[in-house]
Amino acid sequence: MANERARYLRRNQTDAERKLWVHLREMKHDGFHFRRQCPIGPYVADFLCYSARIVVEVDGSQHGAEAGLAHDEKRDAWFEANGYRVLRYWNDDVRKNVEGVAETILSLLNETKTS
Repeated sequence: MANERARYLRRNQTDAERKLWVHLREMKHDGFHFRRQCPIGPYVADFLCYSARIVVEVDGSQHGAEAGLAHDEKRDAWFEANGYRVLRYWNDDVRKNVEGVAETILSLLNETKTS
């Protein structure tokens, strides 16, 4: 079921996810491999770097509503309990400043190398 959902999400990425994916794929040259719409446990992460144990989520406005916040809190708690760090960015931030978002992510990834 999760694999089918992940395939659907990969085929139907948001503009912001598509834009960030271009930058995350390029991080392979820095030694970080990302997967997009990756099933992990009971969830599907927007982007996942297994080696650094980092999940990147790109959120739309529904994540600002009460139900969205509660769901995200539960997801984040699961990821963190299983050793993953969650980075969340708003769609609007990615669309307006994808280079800045990518630089922040790469900086955090490099910190995990030295830790």
